[in-house]
Amino acid sequence: MASVADFTVRSGRGEDVSLADKLGKVLLIVNTASQCGFTPQYAGLQQLYDRYADRGLEILAFPSNQFGGQEPGSDDEIAQFCSVNFGLSFPVMAKVDVNGAHADPLFDWLKAEAPGLMGTKAIKWNFTKFLLDREGQVVRRYGPTDKPESIAADIEALLG
Repeated sequence: MASVADFTVRSGRGEDVSLADKLGKVLLIVNTASQCGFTPQYAGLQQLYDRYADRGLEILAFPSNQFGGQEPGSDDEIAQFCSVNFGLSFPVMAKVDVNGAHADPLFDWLKAEAPGLMGTKAIKWNFTKFLLDREGQVVRRYGPTDKPESIAADIEALLG
């Protein structure tokens, strides 16, 4: 697949979302979990969104329960948690697998485009982040320990 535009994903409300509609935006795609030590990064992600959304940043959070069972809730429960605890205004998508035989095809593509350390493809933990340019190409992968604020300069560079 050539770009993020080739994928359709499911919203937290169960609706299909064509990522072709996101072309022209800088995208930050993150696998998330509500009961993880990195969950406070939701606040940093929201700050990035507040700061750059009007310039063309879109953040898509994809909850996953694959790491320590840290996202056991339903899509509705996850959305409520994110709203109540972090006031998220960017989309929280439907829960997905990011690794393995049932991994969402978007995440298979992201991992192939931006392998991790030493060429590993698997996502190691929650809050792995993928930054994409306005043409839907993966620019960089960030690990769970990379705080959202630490990637602001890379986002600014892509926003122009």
